[in-house]
Amino acid sequence: MRCARDGANVIIAAKTAEPHPKLPGTIYTAAKEIEQAGGQALPCIVDVRFEDQVAKAFEDGAKKFGGIDILVNNASAISLTGTLDTNMKKYDLMNQVNARGTFLCSKLAIPYLKKSSNPHILNLSPPLNLNPKWFKNNLAYTMAKYGMSFCVLGMSEELKEDGIAVNALWPRTAIATDAIDFIGSVEMRKQSRTTDIMADAAYQILVKDAKSISGKFLIDEDVLKSELGMSNFDKYAVEPGNPLLMDFFLDDVEGQESLPMGKDDTSSASGSDVTGSMNALKKLLSPELVQKINGVYAFKITDANITDWYLDLKNGDGKIDSGVFNGQVNCTMTMNSDVFNKMISGSMKPTMAFMSGKLKIKGEMGLAMKLEKLMSSLKSKL
Repeated sequence: MRCARDGANVIIAAKTAEPHPKLPGTIYTAAKEIEQAGGQALPCIVDVRFEDQVAKAFEDGAKKFGGIDILVNNASAISLTGTLDTNMKKYDLMNQVNARGTFLCSKLAIPYLKKSSNPHILNLSPPLNLNPKWFKNNLAYTMAKYGMSFCVLGMSEELKEDGIAVNALWPRTAIATDAIDFIGSVEMRKQSRTTDIMADAAYQILVKDAKSISGKFLIDEDVLKSELGMSNFDKYAVEPGNPLLMDFFLDDVEGQESLPMGKDDTSSASGSDVTGSMNALKKLLSPELVQKINGVYAFKITDANITDWYLDLKNGDGKIDSGVFNGQVNCTMTMNSDVFNKMISGSMKPTMAFMSGKLKIKGEMGLAMKLEKLMSSLKSKL
C-alpha cells in the first residue's frame, strides 16, 4: 500500500479469492485498496506450491505492466507445535509454502528481474539465529521459516553479478495482522504494532539502489532509524503506552525488560510452591465459565513439589486438582513455578511467556489464549 501511494503497479498473488469466514479481505478487495491509494493492481489467484500458477502470474504481470522490478515473498504457513505434535501434513505445508514457495517464486522472477534497472527480492523472514530456544518448541516451523532466510543468504551471493538485491525484513515486535486475532488474542493485538511499520521499512529498502544493499537481514525499527532518523515509534503502536510483545527469533529486543513484571499479588504462591496459585484459580470456577471455555487444561510445573495439575473447565461446575486428569486433555502447558505464579498474579501474560520460550504449549492454541482472559479475571478478584 505504501508503494501504491507512489503509483506502483502491484501484482497480488494469493489464494484468497473468496472471503475467509474469520479473516477479512480477498485479492480483489486488496486490489481495490491499491487502486484507491494511487497504484494499479493485477489480482492473480496463486497457490505458491504450484509452479504453473506462479509462472502465469509473472507472465500476466509482465505483460500488463511491461516488466517486473520487485518480488516480495510474504506467503507463510505456521504451526507452533513440537515434533511429536506436528503431523507430516502440517510439516509439508509449512515447507512447501515458506521455503519451497520462496525458492520457486524467486527462481521464476529472476529472468524478469535481470531486465530491471533496480531489481529487488525482499523476503519477510527472520535473521538466522541459532539459539536453541527458537528450535525446541516449534522445530518444523523454524526450519521452514529459516528456509526463506537461507534463500537470502545464498541468492544474494548468486545474483550479485546480476545486480539483483536479495534481503530479508523482520519485525522487532508482534504485528497486528488479522491473523494474530485468529491464532492469538485481543490482548496480543494490543501489545503489537500496526502493519504500517513493516510497510514503511520495506519501502525504504526497495527504493534504494539494488547494488548498494544485498544479503542483509534487516529489522523494521533499525531500517527506520538508519534511513529516516526515527527514534520514537509510538505512532505504530496499536495502543500507545502498552508494553510490546517481542517477535520470534530475536534475542536482544529493545523494550523486553519494560514488560510488566510487577509484584506477585498471590502471597501464598512463592518459590516452587504453586498450591496458593491453584487455590486462587478455584475462585473462578462456575458453570458459566465451564460453558464459556469448554476445555480441559493440564499444567506441568517442572520444579514444583507437585508437578501435575489439571483445570477442568468442560464438565460440571469446573474443577482444579493435583494429579493427572482422567480423560482427554485439550491443552497442556509446561513451565516452571515462577512463570506459573506470575501468570496467575497477572504480572506475566501467557502470550509473553509463550513468545519468550518460558511456556510450552501442546494442544489447542486457541484454548491456551483463552487463559489470558481467565488470568485477567483472576487478578481483579484477588
